[in-house]
Amino acid sequence: MTEVAEKRFYVLRAVSGKEAKVRELLEAEMKNTNLGQYVSQVVIPTEKIVTQRGGKKVIKERPYLPGYVLVEAALLGSLIDHLGSGKDWNLDRKSGGLFILPGSAFGTSHTGARFLLRDLISNRPYLERTDAEYVLLSTSNFVFNSDLTELLDQHLESDADITMMTYTTRYNDRDVVGVELDGDRVVKTHNGVQRGDEASLDCFIIKRDLLIDMLDWYRATDYLDLFEALHADYNRVKVRTFHFEGHVASIFSKNSYYQANMELLNPMPANELFTPERSIKTKAHDTAPAKFEIGSKVSNSTISAGCRIRGSVTGSILGRNVIIERGAVVRDSIVMEGCIVKEGSVVEHAIVDRSNIIPAGTELRGTREEILLQRKNNKRVA
Repeated sequence: MTEVAEKRFYVLRAVSGKEAKVRELLEAEMKNTNLGQYVSQVVIPTEKIVTQRGGKKVIKERPYLPGYVLVEAALLGSLIDHLGSGKDWNLDRKSGGLFILPGSAFGTSHTGARFLLRDLISNRPYLERTDAEYVLLSTSNFVFNSDLTELLDQHLESDADITMMTYTTRYNDRDVVGVELDGDRVVKTHNGVQRGDEASLDCFIIKRDLLIDMLDWYRATDYLDLFEALHADYNRVKVRTFHFEGHVASIFSKNSYYQANMELLNPMPANELFTPERSIKTKAHDTAPAKFEIGSKVSNSTISAGCRIRGSVTGSILGRNVIIERGAVVRDSIVMEGCIVKEGSVVEHAIVDRSNIIPAGTELRGTREEILLQRKNNKRVA
């Protein structure tokens, strides 16, 4: 049975005076991409203003809520769908538990705000309502497996106001935030790192009362990231580091997403990430096991439940219910849930989005340096 999402209105923050431009861009995306499958209309709330000009009535419309755009959409966000009520993780309780808090319409940008002040300020009532003494904040751009109680323990034992998780980078990365240290104390942050630099894992712990105070300090610059606003105050706010030694993958682009996944075909990083002591729990799906038919060839690949393999798969990752037909070849690629790769097709150094059908005889070839992204509706992005 196919799940049908209920249409709801969502609020987007926009620069005041640019509401029409935002609507124009969204409507273009609805027309040119599959966004139109989910978004039915974009609305700018307006009011009519009547003025007198030359003895005549002039009626004009102006935004009723400057800086806001309404979007009617039926969204089945994979993250929200995955988390649900939190029942699978024992988080559907009256005290504590899981709360879905609204974030910025701008999201996390390249070399931009991870901890956008206006997001934190908008959720201040939640911070004031909770009786937790400490707050841990983390983004979703890094993959690692850590016991966060060790971070809390070090924070409690030190004189730090903020304890930031850091790691030693393995690659040059313009999107990761580097940190400059005096001992274990942060004195400066900067965008972009070189291999071997100390960098932020975008995860830190802070006393709740101090975080609320900082929202007052920096209210006038709510368009900044918390650590951007803190830039001139490292002398009065002690930010110390907790260095993480395990496997880390940063994901800010299609290439880094590809690289992070492909690394897990190697047992060493996979074993560092998926440890018996800290198992990673996920949503259960009642799906039949994968089926490998006579004549199929599979090597060094991760094949999910429900797949049917009749062709060749090498050095690749297949999501659930993927079908690889006879004569089809998939090499060094990520093929997401529900895709069908038809007979005689070749997919190499590519990411294929969910529910795509690759026609017979098609060749999708990227390179190691520039991964090919096959979006839904057969739209390719090099």
